[in-house]
Amino acid sequence: MKLSGLFIKQSLSAHSWIGLLVSTLMYIVCLTGTLCVFYPEFQRWEKASVAESLAFEISALQKGVNDAIANEEVLTSHMYVYLPTEGRPFLSLANEKQDWYVNHDGSLGNVVESKWTDFLIDMHLYLTIPNSVGMMLVSTLGAMLCALIISGLFAHPRIFKDAFKLRLSSGTRLEQVDIHNRLSVWGTPFYLLIAITGAYFGLVSPLLGVVSAVTGKDPAAVTASVFGEEPQLNLAGPLDLETAFTQMTVVAPDADPFLIVVHEAGTPAQFFTIMARHPQRMIYSENYQFDAAGRYLGKVGFSDGEAGRQIVYSMYYLHFGHFAGYLGKVIYFILGMALTIVSVTGVNIWLAKRKKRDQINLLWLGVVWGVPASLEIALLTALVFDFVSVPLFWVSLVTTFALVASTEQEADAKKKLLTVNAVLLALILLTHITIFGSAAVAGAALIINSLILVLLIALIAAIWRPNLTQLLLARAIN
Repeated sequence: MKLSGLFIKQSLSAHSWIGLLVSTLMYIVCLTGTLCVFYPEFQRWEKASVAESLAFEISALQKGVNDAIANEEVLTSHMYVYLPTEGRPFLSLANEKQDWYVNHDGSLGNVVESKWTDFLIDMHLYLTIPNSVGMMLVSTLGAMLCALIISGLFAHPRIFKDAFKLRLSSGTRLEQVDIHNRLSVWGTPFYLLIAITGAYFGLVSPLLGVVSAVTGKDPAAVTASVFGEEPQLNLAGPLDLETAFTQMTVVAPDADPFLIVVHEAGTPAQFFTIMARHPQRMIYSENYQFDAAGRYLGKVGFSDGEAGRQIVYSMYYLHFGHFAGYLGKVIYFILGMALTIVSVTGVNIWLAKRKKRDQINLLWLGVVWGVPASLEIALLTALVFDFVSVPLFWVSLVTTFALVASTEQEADAKKKLLTVNAVLLALILLTHITIFGSAAVAGAALIINSLILVLLIALIAAIWRPNLTQLLLARAIN
């Protein structure tokens, strides 16, 4: 199909304006989302000295859960038991406000904390904006990313024909155009997947509300049709986890339980759900329901129910890439970095088209390198002072703007920002090794510290030889 020149021009205009409108927020969401691929490893990295074990006694756990429910200071409507897994190899119990390690005898231990990782996830999901407003904003960015991808394809009818054209020595604008277009083409299926699943998380509730309004059905009934109905019970007594786990070996022998959710905890209506992964399935879990006495009530049907229900519960793994081990995480990380670069080069192209250099160019440099620097400062405060401050993150970013605004040349400003990031990464690495010793070079901590070291080397290379990346890409293509 041959597209008209006017349509191509309109598509390019729409692509440019949408990109500029959301550029900074899109960059933050893409960068933090890429790092979130390794959020389980970051959680363990922050507490590298915590003992890890996949073993636990169900009888001791049962006593611990019932003791927690009987404790008015701990009890909330929902209680959560995180079973040990390869990605999170320790047992913990949480209410709606706090999470605790569980000792071998079932008693509650220290508080489970990973303040920087929690901040990173919060930044990606909510942009630090409280409640559902932030998630709806981020999900709207996902919808706008879909529009950017589609308009970008229409705006460049030769984009697939030129899939391997890379003019890295043809001037700044052409370099940025080719990097932007090549990475866009190579990663289009992945970017669409991320955009669609990202839009889903915050917009699913409003969409269910629309369905309710259009069909006239009760909102609770519409939600239950997707996420399952809750049983109506009136059964007093403590939870019998042992009986439930015995039944799990019969009803789902191949399932891998990883989370227990107690609903209406401490009331006669309480029941619990055992969430379990199914090997070779993309669904986040199948949810098996039990009454307080451990009698099996049935499953929701995410593993074999309606297609729509199965798709809905596959969104998590599709978005974060936690379905193919470390290979899947590495692929998602690389593609996530590619999408982050695409968001940066898109603005770089617009800046180059302006044919003038001013404070806007410097401020964009401040965004590109100030966001990671602000994340690194937050990580240092988490390691050294055991606190992370949202205001400090934004103040750090604004300070970066002031730093670049005082610099006359973009090259000098970029070199300063690269140096700041390199110094911060080196401090993070040295601080972590100093605090945790041998634990810093084992397990998940070794993975994260290796990643930090690779990024540090890349920054040093970029400072030492600014054109090194272009040279390596050119050799790879040619």
